Amino acid sequence: MEITDKKLKSAILFALADEEMVQIINSTKQEAKSAIKIMKLYNISHSTTYRKIKWLLDNGLLIVDKIEITDDGKKFSMLKSTVKTIQINYDDGITIDVKENVNKIQVAAKQFFSMDE
Repeated sequence: MEITDKKLKSAILFALADEEMVQIINSTKQEAKSAIKIMKLYNISHSTTYRKIKWLLDNGLLIVDKIEITDDGKKFSMLKSTVKTIQINYDDGITIDVKENVNKIQVAAKQFFSMDE
């Protein structure tokens, strides 16, 4: 799918220029992970991890796949990358093609219907 939205194009380019954001995206392509697991996996500080996750969520490059609740009642989000592959070409301007990793409509429906459990 070709990305035509200028804001999303800029967000993708910005994220790919940041090593920690790339690590977060890569780690959540195959399976959803919590922020804590990402922090431990890449040895990223707590504040940096949450700041970058929030930025990726706000810009549509991550989604909350599900929310899990521990036995002691604590909630945490399981994060998933929205893109599987990104291809950038520069010829007469920048074109960005992505292969989506998740169907956002299915995820939204899953979250909506799981609210009453």
